[in-house]
This record gives sequence, structure tokens and C-alpha cells, in this order.
Amino acid sequence: MSDPKVPVLSVRDLAVAFHTGSGEFDAVKSISFDLHRGETLAILGESGSGKSVSSSAIMGILDSPPGFIRGGTAYLDGENLFEMSQTARRNLMGDKIAMIFQDTLAHLNPVYSIGWQISECFKVHRGFSTKEAWGRAVDLLEKVQMPNAATRAHDYPHQFSGGQRQRIMIAMALALEPEILIADEPTTALDVTVQAQILNLLIALRNESNMGLILITHDLGVAAEIADRLIVMNQGEIVEQGLVHEVFAKPKHPYTQRLMNAIPGRGPYRDLVVSDEIAKPILEVRDLTKHYAVSSGLFSNSTNSIVKACDGVSFDLHKGETLGIVGESGSGKTTVANMLLKLVEPNSGTATLDGEDIFSVTKDRLLLLRRRFQAVFQDPFASLNPTMNVFDIISEPWRIHKDVMAKDRYRQRVLELLDAVGMVADHIDRYPHEFSGGQRQRIAIARALALQPEIIICDEAVSALDVSIQAQIIKLLGELRDEFGLSYLFIAHDLPVVRELSDRVIVMKAGNIVEQGTVQQIFEAPKNPYTIDLLAANPIPDPAQMMARRTARGIGI
Repeated sequence: MSDPKVPVLSVRDLAVAFHTGSGEFDAVKSISFDLHRGETLAILGESGSGKSVSSSAIMGILDSPPGFIRGGTAYLDGENLFEMSQTARRNLMGDKIAMIFQDTLAHLNPVYSIGWQISECFKVHRGFSTKEAWGRAVDLLEKVQMPNAATRAHDYPHQFSGGQRQRIMIAMALALEPEILIADEPTTALDVTVQAQILNLLIALRNESNMGLILITHDLGVAAEIADRLIVMNQGEIVEQGLVHEVFAKPKHPYTQRLMNAIPGRGPYRDLVVSDEIAKPILEVRDLTKHYAVSSGLFSNSTNSIVKACDGVSFDLHKGETLGIVGESGSGKTTVANMLLKLVEPNSGTATLDGEDIFSVTKDRLLLLRRRFQAVFQDPFASLNPTMNVFDIISEPWRIHKDVMAKDRYRQRVLELLDAVGMVADHIDRYPHEFSGGQRQRIAIARALALQPEIIICDEAVSALDVSIQAQIIKLLGELRDEFGLSYLFIAHDLPVVRELSDRVIVMKAGNIVEQGTVQQIFEAPKNPYTIDLLAANPIPDPAQMMARRTARGIGI
């Protein structure tokens, strides 16, 4: 029987570097930590901190070249992983240590059923027959609470939701009953309620098998809710570590303190003063509806069902107001945005901008109205043309709307917009790939401001950003709103972010608005059960509130 005091994994002085065109880059700089059985160790840090690189080195899946282990040891049950042959390492993977990833579609084979992919583990590593392996695969799917597991085992990855695909990845990782499970950002792209389900599942499975769990994340709320100990990484180094509730209550390192201070949703509620100028809505949406007919088969013309993506949605937006729209995937919030942007045609309803319905105007008039509506999307790398530099990206709206800006003013105005979003003049001739995610989002915001719009639709505009960068963008959006009198439709599934920036909130479910009110009304006195469930599922990185949530999950402190 193993000694509970002896770590199942002991990492000492791990250093990882990459060969680059300008020399060697040290991604991980001599880090050390232990993991015990039955423990959850969270490795917290922003993009580029080295947290995922260190786990890849331990797993033996480091991109080599250009990556290489400069030094250090990693002992798994007393054996140094870095001194093993590749064959010996492969035999350990899955059997002793397994990993689940953030992007499930990239790590599941699209041409094989999920039952086949899970059963393959048993056939390759355990020598099971096809029938026995398939039975074990179905058992695992049931263990991770996949509905109708025996039937769904025949389906392919694209036929599952994001949360279901993460359950499939967990089932594959647990197939050989590993002693260690490394979860690399397992909930980043998931809705808050699905995220809560996955976190509860991971803790239950950890407790059942007494395995060690390494949780790699940049989400402080997730780390606060399920981790026992916490490691904080910055620029390849461990800057702080300790028991999770102690680190959150009294962070010692300045970097950790900055992370904690950047957590959204803990300040006072924004109090929008409704003056005579903004009493009349700038945008009035009434009975907005979008239904999709779903055919019964690939080559069938018959309609099997109707999906009500948006079903009679009505709301107002005032000048200078931020209206948050929250809800899970499939709730209809992005469909509303796409209809207002005229990317999707509604079945019925009106959207009146200063008395003019944008759905019934001529094309020429619509072109003029588009100046008043702009958008900032979730993924700035996908929404910025990689072949255009910053000057071309920001000035492109003026080449479409030729009467807005004289050509000899383009460069000066681009520089002014870059300054407004916290960028510098040297950035004007660079390309999107030369910037970080936060900088790319600033460029996207500058482009949205180019036509001096009155309304900006932000569709998950900060959900892909690290917490400190997220805080910067939220602060920037608030400053720009106050400076230019902008109105925002702020679509998000991250409730603390909505609380931080919004004046009022709409809660959507299955294409309907189930509740709306001021931020304070929604967050402090929700009435609809769905809203209550959303708030209850949201991770809370506040030491004063996290204790009860951890106790409810059966996690000690």
C-alpha cells in the first residue's frame, strides 16, 4: 500500500526552453512541486506563464524541436520520467498518468465513433477483445454521466456539445485508471452551468479513485472552488504557492496580488443616471423572432422539427447604457446580435433605431445605418484580416464609407484611435500575429470606433482573455462608453464580467427572455429559477464566499 505522505509525482528544478530565430527562450525556469494522491493541485497563470509547457514536458508531449528539457527531474512513483526511453514513457501514459485538453474537437478523431476511440485504449493497452473493450467504453461513458451511453457510443465527436465532448475526453483519460490526471483548461470554453458539472465530476472521480489531479487554469474562480493547493506562475517561474484559501485570502507576491485585484464583479454596482437625454431609448426591439427548420435527414426535404433560436424577444437600449445579455450556449443571445447586425434575417419583429426599423429599410439606407452599429467579436485573431496591417484594418471602414474621412486624415486618425485604446504609434504598421490577444482586441475596438458609432455589440469580447488583460479591456470599454456616450449590448456567459460593466441585464434561455432588471436586482434578488441556477453555478474566487461552496462540493480546506 502506498504511503500517503510520499508524493505520487515529485518535480524538481524543471527547466524547459525553445529554440527560436533569435536564440533560446526559457519558457520554464527551474520549478519544483509535489503532487499527492487524492489532492488537487491548481497551476494558475496567464498565457505564456509556462504552466502548459511544464505539463507537456511531464507528459512527454513537448513539441521537440523546437522545445527541449534543459534540466530537472520528474519522479513518478520513484522513477525519473526524463531518463526513460520513449517506449517506456508511452507505456506509462494512460496507465499511470493521463491528460485532458481544452480543445476537445482537436483531440478527438472526427472519423471514428467515440465508443471506438475509448475502446481502443483497452485493446491496445490491455489486450481486450472488441466486444469486451466496447462494453468497458460504455461503462466509462455511464461513469462520466453521458445520457443514453450505449446509444451515444456509436455517435461521432461533432454530434456532441462542448460539455459532452469534455466528458468523453475524461472517460478516455480514466480508461486505464491512472494515478494522475492533468486537466489543461478543461472548462474554459464551457457555459457556467456545464463548467460546474465538469468540475463536480472531476472532484467525484478524484475522490473515488484517490488519484492526484493537476488543474491548469487561468480562471481564478475555478482554482478557488476545487483546488487544495495552488501554484502561481509568471514568466516561467513559480512566484507563489500554498493552500488555496490562504493564497486567495492573503496573497504575498505582487503578481498574485495583481491577479486577485483584477477579478471582476467585486466592486460597487454601476449607477446609470437616467437623464431626459437618455429617457427615450436609442434602440427598441420588439417581438424579435428567428426559427430554424431542421430536416429529418441529410438528403431529406421534409422538416423534422423547428428550433426556436429567438422567440419574441423585446427590450430597450438607452444612450450611454450597457445592457448585458447572459445565457448558456443555445439561449439565443448571439442570434439576437446577428439579427441586429443584419447577418441573419429575422422571421418577424422590429428593431427601431431612433424611430426607423432597421429590418425594413432600403439597402442604401441600411449602409448609412450600419455606421451607427459596430461589433467586437470573441476571437480577435479570427476577426482581424491577417494579411492587413493595423493601419489598413482600422482605416478599412473609411474606404467603404468614403464620405466619413478624407484620405489625407487616415493616418492621423488611426494614430488617435490607437492612442484611445491604449496602443502606441509604433503599432500602426504591424500585423495581427505580432500582437497578444489583449492587444488584438484593442485593435478590434479601435476599428469599431472608426465610424463613431452609437451602439457597439460586444459578443463574448473578453471571454478568451486572461484575467488581468480582461480587466484592462473592461476598464477600457467603460472609459470609451463614458467619453463617447456609447451604448453597449454586452453578450457574455461570464457573470462577474457582466456585473462589472453593465447597467441592466437580460437573462435568456431557449430563445426567450426569462428575467431582466438592473444588475443589482439580478445579482442580489433573482426571481427566475434559471437565473438562480446560473448564479449558483458561477465560480466565486472570493475568500469570504468560497468556503461554503467548497464544503458543498466535499472539498476540505
